[in-house]
Amino acid sequence: MERTQVAPLAGRTGGRDGGRAIAIRPVRPADLAELGSFFAGLSVESRYLRFFAPVTPTHDMLALMAGRPANVDAIVAVADGEIVGHAMAADGRDGQATDVGVVVADAWQHQGVGAVLMRALVARAQARGVASLAMDVLPGNRRVLAMLLAHWPDAAVGRSPDSFDIRIPLEIDTRVRTLVSVGG
Repeated sequence: MERTQVAPLAGRTGGRDGGRAIAIRPVRPADLAELGSFFAGLSVESRYLRFFAPVTPTHDMLALMAGRPANVDAIVAVADGEIVGHAMAADGRDGQATDVGVVVADAWQHQGVGAVLMRALVARAQARGVASLAMDVLPGNRRVLAMLLAHWPDAAVGRSPDSFDIRIPLEIDTRVRTLVSVGG
């Protein structure tokens, strides 16, 4: 997979207080320990909703979520120097679809951080030429389902015995390729 190099995104969340400043950037190798602390600090419910089990990621899982192997694109939301959200996209072998996972620190949930992370993943996937994003969402995760359908009303929603299967079609916008440099 080609690595997408983008300048860190900055913005504000949608909180009632006018929002809180966050930056979105790729995960760095030096982030591994902080990622471990971030995931360990999530509530049991948040870990369950992200991993479909209340697990604390192992070292190997953290390496995957840090963007290794090369077919994984991983980004974080950072506020005041602290990771407050994580998102990743693992490209399929055909390069046409990518599986997505997103989680936000409990104190930062319901403020728009997940949507900002998703939009960043979409832009990065479009720059790589990916045709669609795929995401499995537990039926009890109604807020994420609502967010996805609000931002991507053309998403296809299927149902398996344990989850909703969401597919977000991506239009490959040549303007994105000119704004985002793709390199190694």
